[in-house]
Amino acid sequence: MSHHGRFIWYELITTDLDAASRFYESVVGWTHEDMTGNGMTYRAVSADGNGVGGMLIIPPEAAARGAPPSWSGYICVDDCDSAAAKIKGLGGAIIRAPEDIPGIGRFAVVTDPQGAAFAIMKPFPMETERPEVPMGTLGHTSWHELMTKDLEAGFAFYADMFGWKKDEAMDMGPMGVYQLFSNQIGQIGGMMTKPPEMPCSAWLFYFQVGDIDAAQGRIEQGGGKVLNGPMEVPGGDWIIQGQDPQGAMFAVVGKRG
Repeated sequence: MSHHGRFIWYELITTDLDAASRFYESVVGWTHEDMTGNGMTYRAVSADGNGVGGMLIIPPEAAARGAPPSWSGYICVDDCDSAAAKIKGLGGAIIRAPEDIPGIGRFAVVTDPQGAAFAIMKPFPMETERPEVPMGTLGHTSWHELMTKDLEAGFAFYADMFGWKKDEAMDMGPMGVYQLFSNQIGQIGGMMTKPPEMPCSAWLFYFQVGDIDAAQGRIEQGGGKVLNGPMEVPGGDWIIQGQDPQGAMFAVVGKRG
C-alpha cells in the first residue's frame, strides 16, 4: 500500500532546544537523541522507542522570514519534486525547494493555497521499516487539525493532493462546520474555517497523553499555557490546546477519571 498522503513525522522549530525538550518530555513522555552535523543539532524524539519527530533551533533562513516557534507535519508523497510542482500549480507556495536529507529522504517545505505550512517527504528505502503505530498510542500524534481561511477550498486542495476523503461533518453552530477527514488508514483529523481573530491558516497536532488533568498540571508547571480546555470531545476523550514556553502551539488528548 502506498503511504502517499500519510503524516509520517512532526517537527518543532524553536528558540531554545533544551527548554523545549524538557517541556515535552515532561508533558508527553518523550525521550530524545541528538544528531549533529553542519554546525547544527537535530533532536529526534521518540515514544517507547518509536520515532515521533524532531526538534531544532529555528533555521537562519526561517528566522529571516520572521518564522515563530511552531510545529509542522510531514506528509509522505510518492515523488517529492512532482508533488511540489503540483502544490504550486494548485495555488500553494514553495517555502523550501525539494532537497535531500542524506540517508533519510527528499523533502520540501510548502504552504497550501490558504497559507497553512506543512512539509512533504519521499523517504528513502530503509533496511527495516518503521513499525505501524496505532492511533491513540501514548506519546504519538492522535489527531491533525487544520484551521483554514476557506474550508471547502482547503479540503479540495488536500483531497486533490493526497486523496483524503470527507468523513462526518459536525455543526459547531456559530463557529461553522467541523469537517472530519480520512486517509487510507482511517479517520485522522478535522478541518474548519478559522475564526477572524486567528491571524493565519495553520495546522495543530494533538499528542496522546494519559490522564488529561495530570497533563494540564505538567503543562502549567513546565511554563506552558493552557489556551482551551480541558474540553470533552465526541468519543469520550478530553483535549487541551496550549502554547509551549517558547510560544509554539500544540495540543494533547487524553482521558479523564
